[in-house]
Amino acid sequence: MTEPGFRDGLVLLRDRDFARLFAAYLISYLGTAMAPIALAFGVLELTGSTSDSAIVIAASTTGQIIVVLIGGTLADRTSRHKLLIAADSIAMFSQLIMAYLFITKQADVMTLAGFMLITGMSSALHQPAITGFIPQMVDRDKLQAANALLGTARNGSLTLGAALAGVLVAWLGAGPTILIDGLSFGVSALLIYTLKPKAQATPEKATFWRDLQLGWHEFIRHKWLWTIVLQFSLVVAALDAVFGLLGPAVAKQYLGGPVAWGIIAAGFGLGTLSGGIAALKLRVERPMLVGSILALSFATTPLLLAVPLSVPVISAGAFFAGFCGEIFGVLWYTTLQTHVPPELLSRVSAYDHLGSIGIAPIGIIAGGYLYELIGYRDTLLLGAALVIVPTLLVLCVREVRELKTIR
Repeated sequence: MTEPGFRDGLVLLRDRDFARLFAAYLISYLGTAMAPIALAFGVLELTGSTSDSAIVIAASTTGQIIVVLIGGTLADRTSRHKLLIAADSIAMFSQLIMAYLFITKQADVMTLAGFMLITGMSSALHQPAITGFIPQMVDRDKLQAANALLGTARNGSLTLGAALAGVLVAWLGAGPTILIDGLSFGVSALLIYTLKPKAQATPEKATFWRDLQLGWHEFIRHKWLWTIVLQFSLVVAALDAVFGLLGPAVAKQYLGGPVAWGIIAAGFGLGTLSGGIAALKLRVERPMLVGSILALSFATTPLLLAVPLSVPVISAGAFFAGFCGEIFGVLWYTTLQTHVPPELLSRVSAYDHLGSIGIAPIGIIAGGYLYELIGYRDTLLLGAALVIVPTLLVLCVREVRELKTIR
């Protein structure tokens, strides 16, 4: 007999609109997985400086910080469907221009940082919109299966994309690799355009500032929510530095270059793919307790890189982190979508996103400078501590331990 989670997943994939949303995830994230690796190695090749790479990579997160609250309010107030199409279109043009700059050898750090800022802004429009859009595509009792399937699509693409990226960057260079990412956003926008979601819940008329205030009140009303977001402000700062900058730098200097990092990143992606499949049939009564324990696994990759151990061992550790992290992600988004009113969901998601990435640019830039100042080992150990300490602290919060799943 088919397990309930797999059965729900099969039913969803037979639905025309959900299948197209699934395909949009697959295609878009295939290119997205390649872009960070291409940029990291592209800038390292351009200037040889990890701090320059940090500036370019941090620009994307800075763009998200600038726009995300506007994106959340627009998503609740206007059309999430149209906003997703616009976000993917903006990302497409930004990535295509960066690809052109690399291919024609006109790229420089500040110009790349400017276009990464735009790409980050498009992501800030996309993320709150998609969180609220998924409940418009599926019924509440199918949300966990939907989040798991979309996570599987995303992470299957990340696995393949990471594996391809190292080879493509070594073979073709950064420009063609980023070109693929740009084209993937265009295909995703076309697929999303064809979807027919359920009607969007419309909030009462209010000013923009009142909309933000209502979203903030809902956000801080849930102690489990804001404490975990506070935890992840440190976790994400550390992991963005590790995966976006420190890992590629260590791979370049000690592990053999972009192909080695592609293998490690593919291990993480394969782990998230496996975690998404496992989450299809996972049933837990206390999702945030389980999720927070699983979040400790994020320290595995920086700890193994700090030695550094062999590429297969680091890749295996990254697999473990990806597996646990994806289950956390499915539990997190399903809990958010079932505990927050639909008409406030994108705004609350925007505060979640802003809080989680709020200090990530500082973490990335600090990682680049610390790498050059105190060395990779101490910098990576500090990154691991920024995962472990806040995660242990958040497990002390009663609401995190006791929050129950709504069926």
